[in-house]
Amino acid sequence: MAKRNKLTHRQKRQVGKNLRKRAQATEDLPEDGALLKELSGIVVGRFGQHADIEDSEGLVYRCHIRRTIDSLVCGDEVLFRPTKDESSSIKGVVEAVQPRRSILTRPDFYDGIKPVAANIDQIIIVSSLLPALSLNIIDRYLVASEDVNITPVILLNKIDLADEEHLPLIEEAMQTYHDIGYDVIFASCKTQEGLTALQNQLVDKTSIFVGQSGVGKSSLINQLLPDVEEATGKVSENSGLGQHTTTAAKLLHFPLGGQVIDSPGVREFALWHLDDEKVTWGFKEFRDYIGGCKYRDCKHKDDPGCAIREAVEEGKIDASRYDSYHRILESMDEQRPSYSISKRKL
Repeated sequence: MAKRNKLTHRQKRQVGKNLRKRAQATEDLPEDGALLKELSGIVVGRFGQHADIEDSEGLVYRCHIRRTIDSLVCGDEVLFRPTKDESSSIKGVVEAVQPRRSILTRPDFYDGIKPVAANIDQIIIVSSLLPALSLNIIDRYLVASEDVNITPVILLNKIDLADEEHLPLIEEAMQTYHDIGYDVIFASCKTQEGLTALQNQLVDKTSIFVGQSGVGKSSLINQLLPDVEEATGKVSENSGLGQHTTTAAKLLHFPLGGQVIDSPGVREFALWHLDDEKVTWGFKEFRDYIGGCKYRDCKHKDDPGCAIREAVEEGKIDASRYDSYHRILESMDEQRPSYSISKRKL
């Protein structure tokens, strides 16, 4: 008897996805007669085949999701129908999703481009001096933010760890981003520095915090919303790497107005799904020079007549940002799945 080939990881994921869809299709949803009239709400939590929906009065209903809904994430504005039976653990059914004003997505090796959160006004890019400050990682988040056209804000956390020798260098690096046009906030949960500025930045907006593990996203949320009691992970003393602690996406309200979406899906953003032109556009200070190069297929490196490189040489574009741009491009082919069609210029 011939040996059966093992399923690839991607095939296993697809089989699991099909089985979940079949289980959902056979799940007994409440009959129309068991449902009340349709209400408007917002998704404040997503758990497998169910979602927590908050109505206009602040009441939360755990709901089934209709099979006709392809995608549902925190921040989505929806129409749902509560159940008449208040004793049921499931309190309603999501009937439809309202048009999204914005959608934050990330690439997935097996499932393509996945939505993470909806109707976001700003992305708070959290970096810190521990585990390590990486300007290249900040640049990657900025490119991702520019690609989805959501305003980014840079928050440098744990600033209390900066000594007198390194603080001027850090301030100089952050000034580069400020000069480009980005808001920059220095913060410390230990000294409370910058927390008032952060609160003011969050008022009347829907925000999402992004950043690597260990930079203090959950600790910052704890400072702003102490009653939430977000789990916080300690940075490993051995590896210096953070332990990611958020396990389910949820939307939280600030007392002064505004809300934040805390999601495990935004710890890292790969950029391999973008073509070179989108990465170039993601460096906003490059835009005045795009189209000004001698050759249409200019790679903005050693090509003769490159307008962007000339701007760097003239001090109009920061050299470290220019180097970071090329490091991002060089890493994209390495990160791109083997089955993905390369979008790099040949």
